[in-house]
Amino acid sequence: MEFVAHRSSSSGNLYTVHAEGRTLGIECGVRLPAMRKALGFGVSALDGLLLSHHHGDHSMSAREVMRAGVDVWASAPTWRALGLNGARSRLLSPSHQVHIGPWTVMPFDLRHDAEGTLGFIVVAPDREALVFVCDTAYSPYRFPRAEIYALECNYSLEILKRSEVPVEQKKRVVRNHMGLERTIELLQANDLSSAREIHLLHLSDAHSDAEEFQRAVAAATGKPVYVAPK
Repeated sequence: MEFVAHRSSSSGNLYTVHAEGRTLGIECGVRLPAMRKALGFGVSALDGLLLSHHHGDHSMSAREVMRAGVDVWASAPTWRALGLNGARSRLLSPSHQVHIGPWTVMPFDLRHDAEGTLGFIVVAPDREALVFVCDTAYSPYRFPRAEIYALECNYSLEILKRSEVPVEQKKRVVRNHMGLERTIELLQANDLSSAREIHLLHLSDAHSDAEEFQRAVAAATGKPVYVAPK
């Protein structure tokens, strides 16, 4: 299995998972031409696309992806918020496993200000697993062993404390996004014996330090750590 972060920020999110010549998409928060350019092939070649929630930086091209003939999978609250329906809008429910082509997906609920936000455990046809968590205050779950972790690491409390943004904005960040400290707590609460790599997603422009976050997570886990491009 290979996880690729194409774009990961509040201006747009796009990820793909690859195994045995097959590709699954996660998020489509960029315009369709940019998505096609990033993927390097027709969008219609995707086995499907997982959508965590309705915010535009994650869902911008959902309608166009479905028009390209790709099933998009999301929660009922996400579909209601987007106002989209049809044969290509497929339903995900927390803790209910689905099969998307050769991929097995277990969605789970997250803590964000968009109702129905989901994270995903993705099992590839080669049986390797990915844990994907983005846009959440924290994750209360422990996960089965996985080879790849792709986790939000939006801010650090120390940088946020020094920030000059209003207090209420700081509180919104903490209520809705996972910071460095909670990302490390999540990783340390899980069995990382099978983990091959960790990807840090959705770093804030104002409240993060990519090099420091990479060093801190690597030191806490002993695993290779990669910061997703913005």
